[in-house]
Amino acid sequence: MMSFVLGGGCFWCLDSAYMQFHGVSDVVVGYMGGPKPNPSYEEVCGGNTGHVEVAEVIFDETVIPADTILDIFFTLHDPTQVNRQGNDVGTQYRSAMFYRDQTQQELFSNALERAKEIWSGKMATEITPATEFWVGEEYHQDFFAKNPNQGYCNAVVAPKMAKTRKAFSQFVRP
Repeated sequence: MMSFVLGGGCFWCLDSAYMQFHGVSDVVVGYMGGPKPNPSYEEVCGGNTGHVEVAEVIFDETVIPADTILDIFFTLHDPTQVNRQGNDVGTQYRSAMFYRDQTQQELFSNALERAKEIWSGKMATEITPATEFWVGEEYHQDFFAKNPNQGYCNAVVAPKMAKTRKAFSQFVRP
């Protein structure tokens, strides 16, 4: 099993999008990148902790390749937006990839180069060393699955799920 820690806007979108693919065994949402120990959602949303809303995507690379996980990431969000994704604005929504070793750093850099072929404009995605991962509150875990009729889920999460499902249909769970 492998895992990547990725930040691309609201972590609910990353969680729900990745959980629809074969080979992804779990997605844990939380916070990374800031100096404050064990920040709360409210503190992170205040924009003063330096943390990013992230998802740790845990997957079996013999079922879904690492490059595919990363290509989904660059399909799921707009890596050219600085400190935002759509109407979600703040440093906590920045595009970020947190590597744990040299291999991940290389995979992330290669994925960013592939994404440049798709997206026009300057890439805002940060590729930085992983710091401590702080697991988000329980009510954020599997948020879309628990709240499919919530307004934000219908307006923002569901379209991102559909976009990635269409682009990577060969990996979608039945």
